[in-house]
Amino acid sequence: MKHDVIVVGCGPAGIFTALELASYGGLDVVMLDKGKDVEHRRCPANRGLGCVKCNPCNLLSGWGGSGAFSDGKLTLSSEVGGWLNEYLGKEELDSLINYVDELYVKFGAPNEVYGVDMDRIGEFKHKASLAGLKLIPVKVRHLGTERCVEVVKAMRRALEGKVEVKTGIEVEEIIVEEGKLQGVRVKGGEVLKGKYVVVAPGRSGAAWLKREAERLGLKLTNNPVDVGVRVEIPAYVMEHLSDVLYEPKFIYYSKTFDDKVRTFCFNPHGEVITEYYDGVVTVNGQSYVDRRTDNSNFALLVSTSFTEPFKEPIAYGRYIASLANLLGGGVIVQRLGDLKSGRRSTWDRIKRSSVEPTLKTATPGDISFVLPYRYLTNILEMLKALDQVAPGVYSNHTLLYGVEVKFYSSRLELSSKLETKVSNLFAIGDGAGITRGLVQASASGVWVAREILRREGLYKA
Repeated sequence: MKHDVIVVGCGPAGIFTALELASYGGLDVVMLDKGKDVEHRRCPANRGLGCVKCNPCNLLSGWGGSGAFSDGKLTLSSEVGGWLNEYLGKEELDSLINYVDELYVKFGAPNEVYGVDMDRIGEFKHKASLAGLKLIPVKVRHLGTERCVEVVKAMRRALEGKVEVKTGIEVEEIIVEEGKLQGVRVKGGEVLKGKYVVVAPGRSGAAWLKREAERLGLKLTNNPVDVGVRVEIPAYVMEHLSDVLYEPKFIYYSKTFDDKVRTFCFNPHGEVITEYYDGVVTVNGQSYVDRRTDNSNFALLVSTSFTEPFKEPIAYGRYIASLANLLGGGVIVQRLGDLKSGRRSTWDRIKRSSVEPTLKTATPGDISFVLPYRYLTNILEMLKALDQVAPGVYSNHTLLYGVEVKFYSSRLELSSKLETKVSNLFAIGDGAGITRGLVQASASGVWVAREILRREGLYKA
């Protein structure tokens, strides 16, 4: 069977591609994902059983992608969340972001938006600048993990009868013959032919897409490698910031190495969780609307841009994560006070701390055996700076979980239409290295869908 459009990946980028195509009709669209349908996705780690290394990971793969069980933050800005502003004009991107936001609200996202109190934000920016930090205020609409699942379920129902969805189907390769796109081959050998292929594999499929790009001779460039820790603190320490901004985004350039360090994925009253990527266990965070803990957590990521002959950013991130797995059997947790004292943490010392870990399956250990000295120095510097904006961040009781790695570090060379050099083969979302969040990933799907509709004479701008 030959389809008009094959969408590889059922995360936000793939979903919004399908939603836009279906809104016009007239095209045969099939969506493929190696994970399960949303109704059957269950993460044992979320039920307190610890990561059992599901393959593929139920938290990352399947209908809704990693966004389905994320904190559900819609960052409504063209300045953060990806690099689409390098392909689209600002006016076009802002329009797409507004359009995507309206669709999320239509499917159940809340009306409340954070980051609009400019007087308070001005105060925060001034205090941050005195500490050597740059605060990036953005508007944020927060779904919460449980509401995020309901939103992607509603999107799934909206596509019933309009788009064919095949979960539990792993795409092994993209078929290109004599420079012309033919379709895809799935595990087991079946070939699906298609006029257009939209590759949206998400972060969990980034390594696969890199291998396919190299096989097909598609040029790749390296995004900065993001490696760091997840920080867990009492919620009240940064509540004055999160109540106004929801996600305080800070950037810091270290005094020792001049490296960029940033906060990422702030989860007020949230939980620290694990993720399983291609053989390694990493750490992440999430928060619910109705289930609140006494802690908040966020990532501190060091961005490093490597130069030639370095070509393996994903492999580098996996290597560092695998060290933590080797030493701790998974994720390592350490009190900041123990790290500063040069000793590993123990459960006894952690139990005497004022911060009770929300990730019970983490192993007390010493992160300095995992992260390079340069990364640790950068992280400690930023924690000190943050302590001037939110006293208590640099407390001995603060918990550090390692490691957190973002696998979106290889970027395909794409046209302004997000098309590869192979005609009608598009690449979008986090897996293609052009976005790193729900909103811009979704926007990239709409952008490509409209280009396909335009080529088919169906889109009327």
